[in-house]
Amino acid sequence: MTDEIFDIEITDSIDLHAFAPKDIKAVTEEYIKEAHRKGLKIVRIIHGKGIGVQRETVRNVLERSEFVESFKNSDEFSGGRGATIAKLV
Repeated sequence: MTDEIFDIEITDSIDLHAFAPKDIKAVTEEYIKEAHRKGLKIVRIIHGKGIGVQRETVRNVLERSEFVESFKNSDEFSGGRGATIAKLV
């Protein structure tokens, strides 16, 4: 097994469907850190609706992050409960 390294452009939105479930926590942590470093204030993390496992993983990361002021479900036109909007400090 080899660890893959992904180089992604940091924008105000990330779609986690492109990553393996085992990598979601690490990808979210790194994304939030880099988004904060770039000065982004609001980001959207697309995790999908499903049964809520990915959403819970993402929100656990956001709760513990020093870079996140608050977070909530996206509005219905931007993913609803399949995406989380985070306000960064």
